[in-house]
Amino acid sequence: MRTSAHALIATCCLALVGPAMAADTLTIATVNNSDMIRMQRLSKTFEEQHPDIKLNWVVLEENVLRQRLTTDIATQGGQFDVLTIGMYEASLWGAKNWLAPMKDLPADYKLDDVFPSVREGLSVNGQLYALPFYAESSITYYRTDLFKAAGLTMPEKPTWDQISEFASKLTDKSKDQYGLCLRGKPGWGENIALITTLANGYGGTWFNAQWAPQFNTPAWKDALNFYVTNMKQSGPPGASSNGFNENLALFNSGKCAIWVDASVAGSFVTDKAQSKVTDSVGFTFAPHQRTEKGTSWLYSWALAIPASSKKQEAAKTFAMWATSADYAKLVADKDGIANVPPGTRASTYSDAYMKAAPFAKVTLESLKMADPAASADKPYVGIQLVTIPEFQATGTAVGKIFSGALTGQTTVDQALAAAQASTERDMKRAGYPK
Repeated sequence: MRTSAHALIATCCLALVGPAMAADTLTIATVNNSDMIRMQRLSKTFEEQHPDIKLNWVVLEENVLRQRLTTDIATQGGQFDVLTIGMYEASLWGAKNWLAPMKDLPADYKLDDVFPSVREGLSVNGQLYALPFYAESSITYYRTDLFKAAGLTMPEKPTWDQISEFASKLTDKSKDQYGLCLRGKPGWGENIALITTLANGYGGTWFNAQWAPQFNTPAWKDALNFYVTNMKQSGPPGASSNGFNENLALFNSGKCAIWVDASVAGSFVTDKAQSKVTDSVGFTFAPHQRTEKGTSWLYSWALAIPASSKKQEAAKTFAMWATSADYAKLVADKDGIANVPPGTRASTYSDAYMKAAPFAKVTLESLKMADPAASADKPYVGIQLVTIPEFQATGTAVGKIFSGALTGQTTVDQALAAAQASTERDMKRAGYPK
């Protein structure tokens, strides 16, 4: 009887201890770029520090990630516990209560260290709904060796006309050298991000104050003509398939003389493990044309928790770890200070970082200048995007139309007419102006 009693007590104890020791497995959806792949690699440190939390990674191409997450969050599918999203989704999904609010962050997270513009971009009515992993603007990368050999000088703030002139002189297709690499892959976060900032530079907007689409204006005609003409003359073959990752690979392999894209690539093009041209890369501001307003975007990849997750506390623990100053220090220790996720924290921009990262000054100044607020010119918030629920579908539809102009399936005029008609139809169906 005594042995049986001991066995019963032991069984009861195991029953109590067992569940407490079981690890929570978090499913994390993220994008397939270098910073997120580094986060996945370094997350072994997190699992060592938190043996009660295991991580399951789903790493997807950018357009696919957005589609998967939008479907899952809208249907409350509950496939994921941590989402990698941007300012667009954070504001819209937060307003719908699809995301868990990031409340009661501990003092040692140092939320005040995060740049106000980044916090605001991930908030709704002052409530934060995602923690920023990195923030970016858009800047111009160029090959200093090619410029020097051709006797060219890149201005601090180039115009698109100057970029066109340089690109033409630096294109030598017989050597697989292309003067200008720009996004061509269709998508509201791919080619539309770049083309919209180009149109902004010509004085264009997506909508006027009455929410009427503006693709039938001279600004958009000039911008799309510039884009298609220069990409055909100075761009690489198959440009309509190239997004951020593809153009990064082209630049790092020495095939692009000029590349205008996200400032986050600064650490990738200066990393000898990734790039063949690290010693001959210059950095300057994104091109402008008739105006500098809206010519450099503002974006953040951030970590959010869907309200449908049943593991929100564990998910919050991971999101705080991956976006903390301590994580930045871990990256600096493991991979070098220049690889610290940029654009989110003031403390990142130390003297040591500024010295180690030649792109840091341009990135920081571009982030300070970016202003996504609605204004008299435009009724919407956003620089390279329009923060309304319809934009994800509408922007992607226009991206496909513009891709057709790049491949020669349509003319520029036909593409703009189709974009105007498609967007007018979408806005009418959605009941704008509200």
